[in-house]
Amino acid sequence: MNRTTVSLIACATALAAVTGFATLNTPDAAGSDTARTATELPVERTSLLCPSPSTSDLAETAYTSFTPVTKGAESDGKAELVAAAEESGEAKDDKGDKSGKDDEGSKKKADKPVLTPEKPGAPVTGDTSGGDSPALVGTATGRFAPGWTVQETTEVAAGTGRGLQGVTCTTADTDFWFPGASTSADRTDYVHLTNPDDSAAVVDIELYGKDGALEAPAGEDITVPPHSSEPILLSTLVSAEQTNLTVHVNVRSGRVGAAVQALDDKIGGDWLAASTDPTASLVLPGIPKDATDVRLVAFTPGDADADLKVRLASPSGLITPAGNETLHVKAGMTAAVDLGDVMRGEAGSLVLTPTDQAVPIVAAVRVTRGKSGKQETAFIPATRAVGKRATAADNSAKGTTLSLVAPGRSAQVKVTASAGSDGGTAVSKTYTIKAGTTQDVELPVPSGLKGTYALTVEPVSGGPVYAARTLAATEEGIPGFTVQTLPDDRGMVRVPEADQDLSVLQR
Repeated sequence: MNRTTVSLIACATALAAVTGFATLNTPDAAGSDTARTATELPVERTSLLCPSPSTSDLAETAYTSFTPVTKGAESDGKAELVAAAEESGEAKDDKGDKSGKDDEGSKKKADKPVLTPEKPGAPVTGDTSGGDSPALVGTATGRFAPGWTVQETTEVAAGTGRGLQGVTCTTADTDFWFPGASTSADRTDYVHLTNPDDSAAVVDIELYGKDGALEAPAGEDITVPPHSSEPILLSTLVSAEQTNLTVHVNVRSGRVGAAVQALDDKIGGDWLAASTDPTASLVLPGIPKDATDVRLVAFTPGDADADLKVRLASPSGLITPAGNETLHVKAGMTAAVDLGDVMRGEAGSLVLTPTDQAVPIVAAVRVTRGKSGKQETAFIPATRAVGKRATAADNSAKGTTLSLVAPGRSAQVKVTASAGSDGGTAVSKTYTIKAGTTQDVELPVPSGLKGTYALTVEPVSGGPVYAARTLAATEEGIPGFTVQTLPDDRGMVRVPEADQDLSVLQR
């Protein structure tokens, strides 16, 4: 056998062994030869991006990292979360970058990892304070990669956006939709763009209001340098105020992580994560039962209008909010409806389905808790189903709520509470979620818990399950809270089996 033949065989073997440098989404190809022979294997590398948490000197930020124990994962590997390299010296331009800080304190924060996990199955925490904390870039390999999750949670004692702000650190991508942003007088909204790569990324930020696309030339051709983060203040991109806004981040070159930080002068604020990709039916899980106001914002990027049936998956089943049975969304225009006190003291999730023609949409809700003068807000975007497994980090014995919804068929779900970050023993519990209902489940708590713990959600049988986790912490009578959805963690990848066929070398 000549050297060329040996090299080609080695190449083919190496390609077959790669199990997940990037997330792979394979279509449902039931009945195909590929689907029958594909094997699910743990991913071998995961990268996450965490935005700069706050500009407030009063901010206290905690980072929590967790990797579930995954059967078949490699025995070695590592993970760490480090500061994205900042441009030095000069202040940024007027596109809303709020950094321009290069003092000794910032340099020290960038010198060492914020956290370094020691083993899967147990959370590890890190923290920072003040308003000069940089964006972070994390990489996990080997046994730390499958399902790696990092939570960024910030408490701001006073000022714009005061309250509890939380975000699950995300992977880099090229397309993001954020319905629910605003440039109204009380709001200060930033789009945070973080570039983890060695080359610059070029990004367009498109804005859509109630009357359609807005002129925003300053949002075109935004360059995000390598290993850096750019916060873009939305109000600098358009002149007119927009109460309800849909933001589209379109990456023309490279890739970025993106999230919207929505801060209000009067009613707190939170992170607005991206909605799931445009699709005809959406689920927005885990609206707190004590919500005093719920605002639904939806947008369709296509050329056709969307007519949606609006239903609430309550603990007793699917119900239709009185007076808001349907929502009409004009093509290319942002639609919003205030549902008010729709929860009536019960847990629930919004389920949006087409009344007739299936038109892809994106959506999110702004949720308000508390009474006038002592209110706080959070955002829940439409999300993907839990799929095989999903994880939420940074939970405590008190103040954590897990909401599970089965919009179609009933489902059985296993929930595991991990060991604590400072000690404790993991424990699991299985729940049955009836069709069309949302349940705030009574969580298992690790025995001997010390520190924070992670929740891992794994559907066992039945229909698709959607999930969201709420963290709550009341300070001085203000009900601070933040909600994170739990889509599939993409810790597993389907790898088709391959046979060697040396005949291709002779053709």
